[in-house]
Order: sequence, then structure tokens, then C-alpha cells
Amino acid sequence: MRYLMTTKATDTVPDDKLFAEMAKFVEELTAAGVLLATGGLEAGGVRVASSGDTITVTDGPFTEAKEAVAGFALVEVRSKEEAIELTRRFRKIVGDGESVIQQVFGP
Repeated sequence: MRYLMTTKATDTVPDDKLFAEMAKFVEELTAAGVLLATGGLEAGGVRVASSGDTITVTDGPFTEAKEAVAGFALVEVRSKEEAIELTRRFRKIVGDGESVIQQVFGP
């Protein structure tokens, strides 16, 4: 099962200790074949919307900074519970904040 784990932005400024702990966590998950992709996301983005024959392109940002998704990880695990446990471990490393886990369907 694949899960997309997203993390909302916080006011916390990463330090060298956080970078080191995250690098170790990412290395562990990559070596285990669990982590398929990870990365940070730009704060703005571009929204592309369609209505009938009209396509509208709008530059972001679109939400308050505290609601914006700042990063993601795509993992392949055996169960939802395993995805939750990985997210718990991630939250212990990065501290206060919020993450969302969603199952990814399809090939």
C-alpha cells in the first residue's frame, strides 16, 4: 500500500541537529525500500482550474501559511498502521505541527 504523508508549514526554523536526524530517518527508510519519494514544496504554486472550455491559471499562495503544505513523503508500507507509525516517528523528530496521511490508489 502506498501512502502520501504531507506536512503543514510551521514557524520552526530547522537547525543542524534536525537536518542530521532527518537525514538519518530518510536514509533508514530508503535502505528499507519504504521511502519512494520525499521533498519540500514551494510556498506559492500555481492553480490551474477548468470550467467548461475556460482554463484559468492563478499564481499562489492560496492559503494562510499555517495551512500550506510544506513537504511530503511517498511511502510503500504493508498497512495504514505502519504509515501512521512512520508519521509518528517523523513528528517526534520535527516537533510540534501537523501531518496528513492519505492512501494512494492506482498503479
